[in-house]
Amino acid sequence: MKKLLAVVLSLVLALSALTVAGCNQAGTADKGKVKVGFIYLHDENSTYDKNFMNGAKAACEAQGVEYIQKYPIPEGAECKEAAIDLIDSGCTIIFADSFGHEDFLLEAAKEYPNVQFCHATGTQAHTAGLKNLHNAFAAIYEGRYMAGVAAGMKLNEMIEAGKFTADEAKMGYVGAFTYAEVISGYTSFYLGAKSVCPSVTMEVQFPGSWYDEAKEKEAAQTLLANGCKLISQHADSMGAPTACETAGVPNVSYNGSTLAACPKTFIVSSRIDWQPYMEYMIKQVKEGKAIDTDWTGTLATGSVVLTDVNTAVAAAGTVEKLAEIKAQLQAGTLHVFDTSTFTKDGANLTSYMADVDTDTNYTPDTEAIKDGYFHESEYRSAPYFDIQIDGITLLNAEY
Repeated sequence: MKKLLAVVLSLVLALSALTVAGCNQAGTADKGKVKVGFIYLHDENSTYDKNFMNGAKAACEAQGVEYIQKYPIPEGAECKEAAIDLIDSGCTIIFADSFGHEDFLLEAAKEYPNVQFCHATGTQAHTAGLKNLHNAFAAIYEGRYMAGVAAGMKLNEMIEAGKFTADEAKMGYVGAFTYAEVISGYTSFYLGAKSVCPSVTMEVQFPGSWYDEAKEKEAAQTLLANGCKLISQHADSMGAPTACETAGVPNVSYNGSTLAACPKTFIVSSRIDWQPYMEYMIKQVKEGKAIDTDWTGTLATGSVVLTDVNTAVAAAGTVEKLAEIKAQLQAGTLHVFDTSTFTKDGANLTSYMADVDTDTNYTPDTEAIKDGYFHESEYRSAPYFDIQIDGITLLNAEY
């Protein structure tokens, strides 16, 4: 009888082991066992996606976990299909890198509650009520502000050299769409430049695409033809930087250095380093802990970074000035969106209701100005600064 019970017990244990293994393939992570699936909008030719790929590789190698990457994955049902394929391959964390992926990750998160879904630039996790859906972004507006300071110093250098007058200090900006993320980015860049070059103005041209080299190059050429003396961008190809290199006009890029391709015009680049967040999400799952629903990286977490300054092009003293500005930002003695430093329709703002809890009508719901500055990326990780301030002209705002 005891022998029979022992056989039965062995069979029960074996069946239990098979059930657990089956659950793991469907995404239930044992403590300490993690496999990560990454979904990217474009391939490595996109500076945006390449930045994520580099962060993913570094994070997974540092944490000693397996990972699978899928790309290019459009912002459609293909995203959900890719997520399910990754789950079927044993992934217990799914990370997607584009705003338009979010709706489809949300669908997958509802169907696979034991898988953790992490998403960059999204807005819905903090209101969705799902324990396995998470958004992440970083206070990149601080990085863009510092890059803007470098741009303003370059403008001052060119003014002092007699290349143009102070009232001709006009910058250009290639911004993909009129989303809050882009508005926040070009405004913080402009305010950084304005902090050292008070006469600066800026024009923005929208190519209507995140990654279209021809359109982005054309947008930059339009700005150059309009007399812009320096160009920056929030788009993902080399279109704008190469247009600047050809024209011999200084350029501030995004998501990585363009020094190799543009040695005569590249000044500096800001970017989000995604390795800290990716390591964080992996560690949380390894240790059986919850991932923050909405996570904002900062200068302190190493998530907001600048490339090395190209001292061959940048104005003298740029490196030292940027170190000073970084220290002020980290200490909280400098705020990028200090309302005393900009106006809208000729007046300083004392109140602004922002769309933080996004709904289908994008209804403003949160007071974002207090203590004299706009609190960007504090009430939600994804940017919500969407104010069109004085000094910036939109050339085409149909996108």
